[in-house]
Amino acid sequence: MPSHARNKLSARQVTSLTEPGIYGDGGGLYLRIRPTGRSWIFIGTLKPKGQLKIKNTGKGDRLELGLGSALDVGLAKARQRAAEIREMLLEGIDPRVERLKSKAEAAPVDEKPVVTFGAFAMELLDSIEDGFKNPKHRAQWRSTLKSHAKPLFEVSISEVTTEQIVAVLEPIWLTKRETASRLRGRIERVLDAAKVKGLRDGENPARSRGHLDLLLPKSTKTVRHHPALPFKQVAGFMTSLRQRPAMAARALEFTILTASRSGETRGMTWSEVNAEERLWTVPASRMKAGAVHEVPLSDEALAILARLKTDTVKPHHFVFPSPRGGKLSDMALSQLLKRMEHPEITVHGFRSTFRDWAGEATAFEREVVEMALAHTVASSVERAYRRGRALEKRRDLMQEWAKYCSQKDTST
Repeated sequence: MPSHARNKLSARQVTSLTEPGIYGDGGGLYLRIRPTGRSWIFIGTLKPKGQLKIKNTGKGDRLELGLGSALDVGLAKARQRAAEIREMLLEGIDPRVERLKSKAEAAPVDEKPVVTFGAFAMELLDSIEDGFKNPKHRAQWRSTLKSHAKPLFEVSISEVTTEQIVAVLEPIWLTKRETASRLRGRIERVLDAAKVKGLRDGENPARSRGHLDLLLPKSTKTVRHHPALPFKQVAGFMTSLRQRPAMAARALEFTILTASRSGETRGMTWSEVNAEERLWTVPASRMKAGAVHEVPLSDEALAILARLKTDTVKPHHFVFPSPRGGKLSDMALSQLLKRMEHPEITVHGFRSTFRDWAGEATAFEREVVEMALAHTVASSVERAYRRGRALEKRRDLMQEWAKYCSQKDTST
């Protein structure tokens, strides 16, 4: 249960605090501040009746309830609502159930309270948003639903049908396939949550396999791959690249040597580099797969870092800063390729170049190559490699790649 200390916030703080975060008033009452506004929430634990007299067991059903916008609900009213919820919890009553009952009682006798898809979806996002990696993902969820699933927003969550979902997806299914796929998945998750809450029955009409995939048109487009430089031309390209003094050139060179993604290099800080162990450790928060990635550094990659490091750099400083300070932009690397008269290839395409070289010109095992690319593993063999890290094998792989990139042009 929440701390017994109460009334920590003042009315002035409620209106003057600006830093996004959650501020406790005590007794389970919190003020949540976001860039989009501020609201009251109650966080507590509902214990089974047999545990009500047992203190600090740590067991129970954690719950979080919204108590309204701080613009509409004052501090005193928020405290009153929190006190009512605490009383329910002490009696073993689930306040979420009571809230639904109150809505039902407030509705006309001959009508059932209607929970719309839109209202439920937005409430669900409010409750799960702390699980998103960053604010951008939260915004994408809301934006996708509001932009493309608007026709569903006023439909009762219990009455959303396959036909309605198909009508929402069809206009963008072939023209915006990735967006449409994400939209379908998000609708499916909303409807799954509604079923768990007892607001729906039966199969999920947004499921893909064996359902929507039979109703929506098949894409005739081939998968778009990032244009890549043939690996036999990479040595000549690197020779030209190393003659350029710009920071973008060093960032691109390092990206190629480490077979990393552009964003991983551009966001790299000196705290991630261990020169003694010849290792670059990318934190999970910056990785596409959400897992820590260790990159063995070749002699050539270390040489780039040695030239860039000065006595004034701090651990939090970017390794490849922009000329104006801050992180180097992705556009800087793309523009560099155009200036080098290679507008037909992309920065990301060099990962394909590395993969093609490793597969066709070396005897390194596929699992080692996939780990070097930080791809999500699937097979039991790959998972075994992941547990063992295969660091030394990857170190040999990256050194061979650096050596290949530094040899004479083999394109002719």
